[in-house]
Amino acid sequence: MKDKAAHTPLADAQGIVFGTTMAAVGILILTHLGLVTGQTAGLAVVISYATGWKFGAVFFVVNLPFYWLGYRRIGLAFTIKTFLAVALMSITSTWLPQAFQIAYLHPAVGAVIFGMIVGAGLLALFRHGASLGGVGILALYLQDKTRFRAGWTQIVFDIFVFTFAIFVIPFDKVIWSALGALVVNLVIAINHRRDWYVAT
Repeated sequence: MKDKAAHTPLADAQGIVFGTTMAAVGILILTHLGLVTGQTAGLAVVISYATGWKFGAVFFVVNLPFYWLGYRRIGLAFTIKTFLAVALMSITSTWLPQAFQIAYLHPAVGAVIFGMIVGAGLLALFRHGASLGGVGILALYLQDKTRFRAGWTQIVFDIFVFTFAIFVIPFDKVIWSALGALVVNLVIAINHRRDWYVAT
């Protein structure tokens, strides 16, 4: 079988810019509607709602504890790319509302569009050896150390985030938020397959 070609630095750079921009647009839609999501981004959104702090700054800070685990579990290249992706996402999500405003969007439609856009952004990041950090790294680390499956760690964390959200946003928005998170997970589950790509 022919060896797969590696991405060039330029390809990685455009993939990370694309992925983080899509994720930032998704967060703009999410926060415009007052919704939340799962994982580290969801925790940052809930904290930003509860405190009034900017999402970008909170997202950057909550990811800081996970980089050492990323380096230990996956490697230096992944950790550097992920740090850059998180930093770029934090900056873009802070700047974007000044240039892109939404007049009206139904929560159901917004939740689905959010899920599709963020799912596409995450796929781009995964394909270029990066992520948006956080719980996924912790989940892999715990799986290695304790045999507790990574998927279960992510589910437990999401349950915590959505439970926290119930005390911060109206319950109907929690339901729409769950729809958005479901779409994100479906996009990734259906499309994140190495055998569908030429390069790694």
